Amino acid sequence: MTANHGQRGSDGFRSVPAALPANGGHGPPRARPRAAERASRVVPVVAMPLADVLGLAAAIGVTGWLGTVSVLYALIVLAVLAVTGLHRLRICLRVADQAGRILAAAALPLLILLPWMPAAAAARLAVASAALVFSFRVAVSAALRAAHREGLLTEPALVVGAGTFGAQIGELMRVHPEFGLQPVGYLDHGPPRRDLALPSLGAPGDLARVVAAHGIRRVVVCYAACKDEDLVTVLRASRPLRADVCVVPRLYEIGAAVPSSCLDEIWGIPLVPLRRLGHSRAGMWLKRSVDVVVAAVLLLAAAPLLLVLAAAIRLQSGRSPLFRQTRVTGHGRSAEIVKLRTLSGHGDPDTSWTVPVEQCTALGRWLRITHLDELPQLMNVLRGDMSLVGPRPERPYFADRFGREILRYSDRTRMPAGMTGWAQTHGLHGDTSIFDRARFDNQYIEYWSPWLDVVILARTLTNSIFHRAEGPR
Repeated sequence: MTANHGQRGSDGFRSVPAALPANGGHGPPRARPRAAERASRVVPVVAMPLADVLGLAAAIGVTGWLGTVSVLYALIVLAVLAVTGLHRLRICLRVADQAGRILAAAALPLLILLPWMPAAAAARLAVASAALVFSFRVAVSAALRAAHREGLLTEPALVVGAGTFGAQIGELMRVHPEFGLQPVGYLDHGPPRRDLALPSLGAPGDLARVVAAHGIRRVVVCYAACKDEDLVTVLRASRPLRADVCVVPRLYEIGAAVPSSCLDEIWGIPLVPLRRLGHSRAGMWLKRSVDVVVAAVLLLAAAPLLLVLAAAIRLQSGRSPLFRQTRVTGHGRSAEIVKLRTLSGHGDPDTSWTVPVEQCTALGRWLRITHLDELPQLMNVLRGDMSLVGPRPERPYFADRFGREILRYSDRTRMPAGMTGWAQTHGLHGDTSIFDRARFDNQYIEYWSPWLDVVILARTLTNSIFHRAEGPR
């Protein structure tokens, strides 16, 4: 009798027979040779990119358009496939779900081809590319499934949640070797279920340690005994780990308005992969490159205006036109941020939350309303102190206070601080809700993309021109 014929639990899932060994009935898990270990790490990274390269090369050969233009087209298609997440090797190797995104990736670069080749030929190349990329992906997926069934190229997997549902997930991994998952154990609070065939390796907070100790490549998060807010902290801390993390939706049996190509699956149970692009070295390098180029251009363009404003402030106040203040700009980092001076009084700007209106000069109020007082921060961007877009930097006194009082506030420091941010484009500046700011800042970090930065910069410019600030900041 197979494992999925065990007794049903109280929630309808079959429990796992205790006699079933962890590797599907063939004894305890065995240590894999180093060559197999290296292969299991390399294949998920190169499998789909290799299939796409072969498909595009075949398409260029079939259509006969070998040259610089076709190579550029192929590189752009590969970039689109990578950015849209199609180079990530899914657990469920069903290529049909990806057909629409493959076709879109092949069609979008057509605009580049049209000036250098006939429209009919460009269309043939795009159609051939989509068809052959799809075909090669089908072939690679079939080969991987066959290898998985033979116990090859498998990935150590970890299940977070040791209840009946977690036991079901572990059971499905074992009785369906085509997924290529070798379950190692569970993480959860409290004693594990007695009928679990795999060991309990600790609590969810031990995720980083367990992933490193057991070489885990896949983590599936089910319904653990801990609170969701505790899991958020654990999963955010796991982003640097070399493991692919998927979460089972709470109402997984109800269809969500999420494209199937964006999901993963284990035997009919949908999984939501956690994003990693925005937190990768390549993503941060791209963000920094854009910051340097755009900040340099903007600083050159704004130099005449800055000189005029600096002269006006010097004549009006008799003091330096630049105001410097230490701000927290990232996790464990702070920098001296530069702004145009807008206050006539001294006060205590490091520990005073609001600025009395009477301390602002008429010019200062206008600078704050238009946000032109922040233009000198372009120099901070060029120095690498901060980014164009990101959570606004806060004074150390308030950063420490809010970190103790506001849930998730300190998570904002996962990305460099910015001149403008997602919270600011929603009017959250000045004396507004810190809790709301933290939520929007963390949402920005979770869903960061180059396009989101463009949207935020455009909205910031629009708000500065057409809207007034709510008061001094």
